[in-house]
Amino acid sequence: MSDSEPIPAGPANAKPSSGVDAGAGLTPGTAASAAPGGTGDASPTGTTAPEPVTTAPALPAPALEIAAGYAFAGPALDLGALVWDGQCLPDAQIRIPLGMLNRHGLVAGATGTGKTKTLQLIAEQLAAQGVPVFLADIKGDVSGISAAGEPGHRVSQRSAEVGQEWRATGCPTEFYALGGIGPGIPLRATITGFGPVLLSKCLQLNQTQEQSLGLIFHYADQKGLELVDLKDLRAVVTFLTSDEGKQELKTIGGLSTTTAGVILRALTAFEQQGMGDFFGEPEFDSSELLRTAPDGRGLVSVLELPAVQDKPHLFSTFLMWLLADLFQDLPEVGDVEKPKLVFFFDEAHLLFSGASKAFLEAITQTVRLIRSKGVGVFFVTQTPKDVPSDVLAQLGNRVQHALRAFTPDDEKALKSTVKTFPHSAYDLEELLTSLGTGEAVVTVLSEKGAPTPVAATRLRAPESLMGPIDAAALDKAVKKSVLYPRYANAVDRESAYEKLTAQEAETQARKDAEAQAAQAEKAEKAAARGSGGRGKPKEDASVVEQVVGSGIFKSLARSVGTQLGREISRSLFGTRRR
Repeated sequence: MSDSEPIPAGPANAKPSSGVDAGAGLTPGTAASAAPGGTGDASPTGTTAPEPVTTAPALPAPALEIAAGYAFAGPALDLGALVWDGQCLPDAQIRIPLGMLNRHGLVAGATGTGKTKTLQLIAEQLAAQGVPVFLADIKGDVSGISAAGEPGHRVSQRSAEVGQEWRATGCPTEFYALGGIGPGIPLRATITGFGPVLLSKCLQLNQTQEQSLGLIFHYADQKGLELVDLKDLRAVVTFLTSDEGKQELKTIGGLSTTTAGVILRALTAFEQQGMGDFFGEPEFDSSELLRTAPDGRGLVSVLELPAVQDKPHLFSTFLMWLLADLFQDLPEVGDVEKPKLVFFFDEAHLLFSGASKAFLEAITQTVRLIRSKGVGVFFVTQTPKDVPSDVLAQLGNRVQHALRAFTPDDEKALKSTVKTFPHSAYDLEELLTSLGTGEAVVTVLSEKGAPTPVAATRLRAPESLMGPIDAAALDKAVKKSVLYPRYANAVDRESAYEKLTAQEAETQARKDAEAQAAQAEKAEKAAARGSGGRGKPKEDASVVEQVVGSGIFKSLARSVGTQLGREISRSLFGTRRR
């Protein structure tokens, strides 16, 4: 913007008009002077232009007060320019201090209001400052963050409005896919690593069944039965409900045959839906998300989910597993100059829908404590009411896009959202329903940890591609990754299924041996009676001696003996501690 064109000042107590929309811009002539390449003072005929006015542009008093709250001294991310009384003020920049990104955040708004582009804008700036980012791509339109953006009229107009020097830039990116379904490096978890609480959420078990599943995990840990994939867990539950395993079931307090049967049916249905591919080895090491590119930029990890978007309980729970795995592995670092990772949790309402009390408590504690490990978490959803209040209280940074008020429920949600903001000079109920696409109401934590003034903001344009890259480019990016050979092919090693299958074979062999021994003893007695007891051969070894002396029994005993007593230590979610 040219310094010679001050923005007309509004009344000091002005409220924003309802005309804050995507089309609202600067005062006439401002966009031209601020556009890339424009000087604002050159005469078209080449004659000397009038001397420019050197005074700084005047901002309305309320806008000055808001802008002062975002004048941070340290490194920060640029979100956009302040909007006041229908005017976009590029001299009043709205920013987030880099060091406050681990204080978590919320990006909310109705469908189509620009939440995804906001994620992209924040992610590419984090990457540029050396901070790794994790994004979940639900609809398949975030992959463009790996490619440079395309210039155009709308991008030029937006960058001119907000005072942005736009440069087309892509980010170093890794692409992942759950279980290898869809394009991406296969991301798998073992059943043992996933834990009973998160798995219960996937299986949609009630609280009693969740507790019972925890007892089954406890039994498997004690017996050295490693749960790698679904067939391992199904084998353990099947054994516990069998005639042979019912005695073992009695040793697990509070677990009934009926409940074990319900869990077994849930597992069978879950596997029949094709969920088996998500569990197995090699298990993904969540520390891979903390890497940086050779040039020092943070690596953006994109989890491609379009192929499983019809399985929301599964992918939302997998996202929580990644976060829980990071939580248990990372050391305490306290407050840091910049986060180790910023984790964007898209479609967050799916995570909390139907969640048990234990699950919600575990999420709340994870979010509360992971900040001190240098990880920031942003939940992305439609309204703040989608996030439980205990979790919402932990989210210090807010970017609220437009809300709709078409129904009584919408109106109620709008009023609830307004109450979650600090005191504001805006009429937030009116403002939140009149924001245009790419505009939001922002409040963040300052460098001192205090909330900044509420600011209506016209957001910057992302510098990466705002849309998906083509399938061939995506496949090429996946195949050339250094992680692809490490995780591409599934491995099926000996675990609970194989051990219990061997045990079942041993049991059957024992029964056959017992039957044969009984038959031989019966024949021997008959022969002895016929000979009058003369010439009775020496008795064979007892049945127990036969079984214990068998090779298969000795092999099984060695296998189980090496595992007994190695009960797995578990974390908040019941996930295994490495």
